[in-house]
Amino acid sequence: MKTIYIAAISMVLMTSCDNELDQVPLVDLESNNLESFAGVLNAAYYYHTGAVTPQAVMGEFRADNLTFEFDDEPPYPDFHTYNSDLGGLAISEIYFRPFYRDLYKSILSANTVIDKSESATEVAEAKFLRALSYSKLVMVFGDVPVILTPQPDVSVIPDVNLTRQPATEVYNNVIIPDFQAAIAGLDNSGLGTGRASKIAAQGLLGKAYMFRGDFAQAAIELGTVINEAEAAEVTLEADFANVIIDESSEILFATKMSSSIPNSSTGTAFAGWFQGKDTKADQDNVTLSLIAAFDASSAAGGSEDLRKELTIDSELKRGVKYTADQYDQDFIELRLTDVILMYAEALNETSSPAATVLPLLDPIRTRAGLTSLTGTVSSQADVKQAILDERRVELAFEGHRWFDLVRTGTVDAEMEQTISSNYYVFPIPSSEILASDGEITQNEGY
Repeated sequence: MKTIYIAAISMVLMTSCDNELDQVPLVDLESNNLESFAGVLNAAYYYHTGAVTPQAVMGEFRADNLTFEFDDEPPYPDFHTYNSDLGGLAISEIYFRPFYRDLYKSILSANTVIDKSESATEVAEAKFLRALSYSKLVMVFGDVPVILTPQPDVSVIPDVNLTRQPATEVYNNVIIPDFQAAIAGLDNSGLGTGRASKIAAQGLLGKAYMFRGDFAQAAIELGTVINEAEAAEVTLEADFANVIIDESSEILFATKMSSSIPNSSTGTAFAGWFQGKDTKADQDNVTLSLIAAFDASSAAGGSEDLRKELTIDSELKRGVKYTADQYDQDFIELRLTDVILMYAEALNETSSPAATVLPLLDPIRTRAGLTSLTGTVSSQADVKQAILDERRVELAFEGHRWFDLVRTGTVDAEMEQTISSNYYVFPIPSSEILASDGEITQNEGY
């Protein structure tokens, strides 16, 4: 369904204020007079459409899967300052402002629903979206400002405490409690519709624990998703070609995109970047490293990895995973394969034996035409590497790679260079720093 955002369209194109956090839906400004908050909730969903392209581009082009083709612009993947002038705009504004801006728009809309709606289901969905928004913000920027109250008047926003809160506290005080509340308040009727569901909240909670490094708790949450998936009619696709289509049976949650509804951001959509349709992402942008990763997967699996030709054209060095119109391609926030791979990783990190962990990968590898890894590796470090390698080829172009490298502590090894940890996160948009009169600070190194 592509319809859940229609009610929000009339409220999403705002006039600009000095601070991007001021850009809330018009209906929020008069929320005390509202009797229904369905439109505000739809706006909270809708704003994620503007965040998915920056997230996907950061996840793939910053890592070792894809390269930019720059002429007169500083190269995005290089680890230097992003505050150089580019046509009068700082690079942080071009790449990171839409992501930052739209996620806080979603948060402010969610806050209004949480505070004022009398519908328990609407509140649970809003907490799901607020948790998802903060999960993404922390993943990209590290410490971030936390706003948990509705803002009925734009004049109130400058008085809000915009001091960046430690990422650990954001997990403990916002992300984890909100996902837990969503689990308690939702059923699975939203699956496949672009709306939140209990099982999606459970999976994203497990993912949050993975990013926080709490592998024992992550294993519990992710294991529950796997155990309950069949009852919720969430199953692995038999054909890898179908894993990213809108009707895929393994999608737990996706941000719905549609060419018939304007994206909340402008420019090339995420699928277009991987199809070589953006001028900064030339068609021969697939790295030799990614091609080699597929070849290594084939060699280890005893046959050609079927995912290779469904993901890349190795001769033209072009992505072919997305074939739909770029503006109609939904962005998969979480699918069952991702959950299985994270679960295997969590078990390995909590010292489960290889004979227990590696068979979890078998259905994924069988679908790819490969043999089991059971018996081929045994040490904890080798199992970890095997899972990371599997994630790379399975989830290529889905926006995971860079964040996986940071999360697993393998940036230098996989990128084959020493990279300062300052650059594990991205720069805060300079407009936010200026608008807050320095209350919001920049990440070190930028």
